Amino acid sequence: MNRWLLSILIFAVSVVGLSMGATLPLVSLRLHEAGTSSLLIGAISAMPAAGMILAALATNRLCRRFSGRSLYLACFALCALSASSLQWLPDALPLLALARLALGIGMGMAVILGESWVNELCSDARRGQVVALYAACFTGCQLAGPALISLLGEQSPWPVGIVTLGNLLALAAVWRYLPGDWGQSPEEETPRSFSLAGFLRVAPALCIGVVFFAFFDAVVLSLFPLYASLHGYALPLAALMASVILAGDMLFQVPLGWLSDRFDRRAMHLGCGLMTLGLGLTLPWLIGVPGLLWPALALLGAAAGGIYTLALVLIGQDFRGADLVTANACVGMLWGVGSLHGPLLSGALMSLGPQGLPLALNLAAGVFTGAAFLALRLQRRALAS
Repeated sequence: MNRWLLSILIFAVSVVGLSMGATLPLVSLRLHEAGTSSLLIGAISAMPAAGMILAALATNRLCRRFSGRSLYLACFALCALSASSLQWLPDALPLLALARLALGIGMGMAVILGESWVNELCSDARRGQVVALYAACFTGCQLAGPALISLLGEQSPWPVGIVTLGNLLALAAVWRYLPGDWGQSPEEETPRSFSLAGFLRVAPALCIGVVFFAFFDAVVLSLFPLYASLHGYALPLAALMASVILAGDMLFQVPLGWLSDRFDRRAMHLGCGLMTLGLGLTLPWLIGVPGLLWPALALLGAAAGGIYTLALVLIGQDFRGADLVTANACVGMLWGVGSLHGPLLSGALMSLGPQGLPLALNLAAGVFTGAAFLALRLQRRALAS
């Protein structure tokens, strides 16, 4: 395992996490203070997800023409430009939507390539721990975003400046340290055995798990602060709640990864789904009990994050070469689908009632839990036969 290259990839995905974690709530809170409706806030918040879908559709074709290093450089240049534009853009919503779309394209491509390369660099015996560390660093920088807003305020130029600087540093690190031919034409090694759509048939539970976590992640970053503020919490405290959820995700991922290297990964996948669903069902009551709400939010983040981390571990366990690139491209596309529908559905349900957000989360968690249960049964039936 090349630890130096792995450290570059982890730093790069950490910057992506910071970009996502800071800009999603920042844009939502600024629009909320400007009097924008919840439905329109949800639509603007969904634009990075649409960009990630476009990135997923283009990944395989671009990988055949350009090296991974070249693509990574383009990703972080686009992210730096798009993030910085949030500070100097006029108040026109179409231009804001376009900037969010461009940021989603850059982040999506970086995540897809990074996940493929990390899985290729690690052995199966330590896959759970390495992938969990990768995911934990991504989430740790995500949670720094709402924390920055809570400390500095949503109107401060500093959050945008910090995100822009992070992307410029990632650009410099990739330029300086990633080999020039890194990731060149990965599909030429072995032909892929399924397409993006084919992966949905090959691993439906993993696909639903990715969709669920992207749904969850986008809703927490863009709308959970709004949900908490509607229940009487001040905006800085409401933004901090999103950070607590992501902190739970970050802190528990490496222990979960360590356990996944020793126990049944699909059984653990189902367990995370059941815990997420249970906590989501109690959220309408917990929101009024601060003493229980804060630890419950951390556990909710841990369980939901485990769904995504274990999906990545299982993908790396089951696929190699071109199939691994295709699977991670599908992950990027599904992330976009989940991120797109999370704010839209939750924003629409929140406009109908005060508990619209937990209702949306519970519907998504229920679908995943059912799929994970069926996947575990199929695995055990195959082993028994």
